Amino acid sequence: MILTIKDVDYLGDYTLLCTFNDGVKKKVDLTSLLKYPAFSELKDKSKFIQFGLDQTIFWANGADIAPEYLYEHGVTAD
Repeated sequence: MILTIKDVDYLGDYTLLCTFNDGVKKKVDLTSLLKYPAFSELKDKSKFIQFGLDQTIFWANGADIAPEYLYEHGVTAD
């Protein structure tokens, strides 16, 4: 099965709650990615919260994150 994100909610700071197509929900803190050039402008939370969803999470500046990364780095949520 190809892993995709079906829903995403902003939880505060740089944390998202991702619901995957296998039904698993994970909280993912993306703070560690902000040091990379593609994500550096997302340190501005007003830009960070303007994400989109199209099977994964993406931003207007072209940054996106593989669902597999989010799945592996997330903490299972209830």
